[in-house]
Amino acid sequence: MFWGVAAPVCIIDNTNLARLSGSGGKAVIVPEMERFARKYGFAFKCHEIKHANRKAGNERSFYTVQTNFIPGRRFDSMEDLNTQAFDWATVRMPVRPVSKTGLIPADAFDYERSYLQKVPLFVTPPYLVHERCTDQYGYVSCDGNFYWIPGTSRHMVKVLQYSDRIKIYHQRELLCEYELPPDGVKNEKFAPKGQPQSRYQPNNRKRATAEEEKKLRLMSTEINAYLDFVFTNKAGRERHGFIRRFYGLSKKLDPALFIQSVSRALTYRITDIATIERIAALMMQTGVYEMQPAELDAEYKNRTVNLF
Repeated sequence: MFWGVAAPVCIIDNTNLARLSGSGGKAVIVPEMERFARKYGFAFKCHEIKHANRKAGNERSFYTVQTNFIPGRRFDSMEDLNTQAFDWATVRMPVRPVSKTGLIPADAFDYERSYLQKVPLFVTPPYLVHERCTDQYGYVSCDGNFYWIPGTSRHMVKVLQYSDRIKIYHQRELLCEYELPPDGVKNEKFAPKGQPQSRYQPNNRKRATAEEEKKLRLMSTEINAYLDFVFTNKAGRERHGFIRRFYGLSKKLDPALFIQSVSRALTYRITDIATIERIAALMMQTGVYEMQPAELDAEYKNRTVNLF
């Protein structure tokens, strides 16, 4: 698609990437790969066994990238890496003489272009198809992120994921289009440009627990030490689930009772939330902890009440 032309035959080896059965000239190509090639105007053909020199030297190209492009470079992100690589491959390398012949790739390609087949302009780039159900808040998920569909309809939609964007369709009607976020961005929600951000959260969006953990650690040194002990054996999803349950227990109990219960759990190396809750109940039953009466403002009876 970048050059606008394609060689009529693509010579490949006899592995199962595109070959269904057979070998060499009698090889049968996988139907999906055959249709893919036909769309771009070429055909796959396997070389004969032990004739590996008939195919292009891709491994040599990998070696050139590893020894010429990568050494001495710095990349701020995957986008920066791709930008530098595109400039290196399309500006610098095509005009650099190769081997002892001094052949310039750009000049050789200009000569060969007339022998290649033009790629039709209507050919669409490759994409992945995802069937998605719009949740009650109007979001669909794709590759770990959530994309909002304006309106009140909640359809089954088809998400087409390209290399740089996604398109969301319903019954062949394009609802909206998004550029893909930078590499590594996950669990974020996006709205179309010019549209206000929805105030609702996606139904299955993961909730971060950094704020809950910060509040717990600020309660006391005992809580901080207990969390350090627990997290030596917990990570990822298990860690987030524990923080949510642990923070929920802290809201149910009096702070002093919660700290005493956790301190006792740390002494006996207990990591089960239900057991900590039973420790708190036992401390109240045995009189180890006495519930403090709630402070009431005696003037509450004299407050003014607005009915409307």
